[in-house]
Amino acid sequence: MTEGSALRRLRAGPGTGPGEDARVTDPVAAARGLAADLLAPEAAAVEAAGSVPRTHLDRLADAGFHGLTGPAEAGGADADPATVAAVVEELAAGDLATTFVWLQHLGVVGRLRSAGPPELRAAFLADLCAGRRRAGIALQAALRPGPPAIRARRDGAELVLDGAVPWVTGWGLVDLVLVAARDGDDVLFVLADARDGPTLTATPQPMVAVAASRTVELRLTGHRVPAGRLLHTAPLADLLAGDAAGLRLNGSLALGLALRCTRLVGPSPLDDELAAVRTGLDTAGPAGLPGARAAAAAFAHRASGALVAATGSSAVRTGSVAERTAREAAFLLVFGSRPAIRAELLVRLGAAGG
Repeated sequence: MTEGSALRRLRAGPGTGPGEDARVTDPVAAARGLAADLLAPEAAAVEAAGSVPRTHLDRLADAGFHGLTGPAEAGGADADPATVAAVVEELAAGDLATTFVWLQHLGVVGRLRSAGPPELRAAFLADLCAGRRRAGIALQAALRPGPPAIRARRDGAELVLDGAVPWVTGWGLVDLVLVAARDGDDVLFVLADARDGPTLTATPQPMVAVAASRTVELRLTGHRVPAGRLLHTAPLADLLAGDAAGLRLNGSLALGLALRCTRLVGPSPLDDELAAVRTGLDTAGPAGLPGARAAAAAFAHRASGALVAATGSSAVRTGSVAERTAREAAFLLVFGSRPAIRAELLVRLGAAGG
């Protein structure tokens, strides 16, 4: 399979025609068209440049995707979870790095919509839905059991944040970052400006894949944020108890990578396996989601191997679709992982007993 024929096959499927407003079409078809026309053809160049271009995020915003989970009154699409998952899958099939940056923004929109106080919703939600402002997340370091990696304390009309967040995506591309910080047994979710300064420093993370996502370690040293930027507060125990319920959407990244592989390989038994893995994610309850997530990541890893084999010797050339996809599949084996997901993956990959 040549590189050109691979891209032509990936472009197969309905899309958005010239002059057609993606906002008023089926968002899944619009995502498929945008991935085929822009994201997939430019994915290698994006990786080589080391940064997702702002123009890619502009195109996503123009298509209405920055407000996909936002309410209609703020200019959002108010999409249902199944539609959101399918859009993530289609975009990830085109370019994982761009989708990875955008997905963090979508999480902030959803959390602001569901838990934000009226004044923060009024100040930020419409701009975030339109893509006039873009947001990232710095959450997981404060949500792990054990000693907090990042703490918050109140000082008059300000919140003071201290600690480090090892994985923050989109630095330099986002205007705001939603930071989770511990205050005793509670977790505070704070909307901070994403600007380097004396109390906020970012160190690039060298990554084997999606390096263009501009993922950094973020260190906060006495960083002050107005108390009015507090989105909400929740007990850590409640967040940990409900963590599994939020695992479904990240699974769409693995599904998107596998979808890319199936389209490039052509009709094969992988098509039915992809449908089964997708159904497993869609139907799993909270208790079953870690296993379903592991199944998706393991399948994407195996599908990428099939793509390498189907492509042949050109797959080992740096920058080829197959080579990049194999590295991205390895990345998704650990992205957003949890102990239960890791344990299940080790079983599926033959490194532990079932």
